[in-house]
Amino acid sequence: MTRYVIGPDVAIRLAHDQAVIHGDHQILAPTLLRSQVLSLLYQAARRGDKTRWDAERQLSYVRGLRIRLLGDRVLQGVAWKAAALLGWPDTFDAEYAALTQVHADALITLDPHLADAVKDLVTVAPLEALY
Repeated sequence: MTRYVIGPDVAIRLAHDQAVIHGDHQILAPTLLRSQVLSLLYQAARRGDKTRWDAERQLSYVRGLRIRLLGDRVLQGVAWKAAALLGWPDTFDAEYAALTQVHADALITLDPHLADAVKDLVTVAPLEALY
């Protein structure tokens, strides 16, 4: 079984595509994923980029994904160290890198800047790895 950490960008893309995840993969994310996805979909609906119906459908899809959400003290400590090492102003992205370091095989992100920033800390995989 391959374990992948996904961020809110990937979760929303999967929802948009109504993707079917390969059965041999486990998806992990920090607990903050739920709030980030909710906020991003709300913002998109508020801006008019998505209808409220589309945003709620995508939120329902993400809620239905089998994602193991983690956010324990160890993860927070590793995230703090990663954020400090990378000189980041906060720990949000660092939680994804930390979770990958501690529990997963690779991080999947659609953000090229994040992928580049963490490439020396974790393995970064393409979205297609989930299919």
